[in-house]
Amino acid sequence: MNEAETRAEKIDPALQAAGWGVVEGSRIRREHSITLGRIEGHGRRGQAAYGRLRPGLSQYQAGRDRSQGVGQAKNYAGMLGVRFAYAANGKGIYGIDMQTGKEGGLPRYPHAF
Repeated sequence: MNEAETRAEKIDPALQAAGWGVVEGSRIRREHSITLGRIEGHGRRGQAAYGRLRPGLSQYQAGRDRSQGVGQAKNYAGMLGVRFAYAANGKGIYGIDMQTGKEGGLPRYPHAF
């Protein structure tokens, strides 16, 4: 299963079960701009950097260990100033509280609200 299939068949349904994209005021973005892009001069910038899925959420293919995305999720969360970050592979979820430093496996995503 590739990354797009993992997201569509495993991760998105798990997020929706927790109310993400379902509860009023919540939504799921496939990509979110993280940086404006490298300054190239003459008032131009290079291509913006995008984080996959949602801010603070990193995903990896289903066959890989969910914790492999932890570094990327922490990096995104730090750049975006969000408290919670998650790495998922479709089989498991790894959560990080950027404020307390607590992290580990989770049985499901937290509720949207």
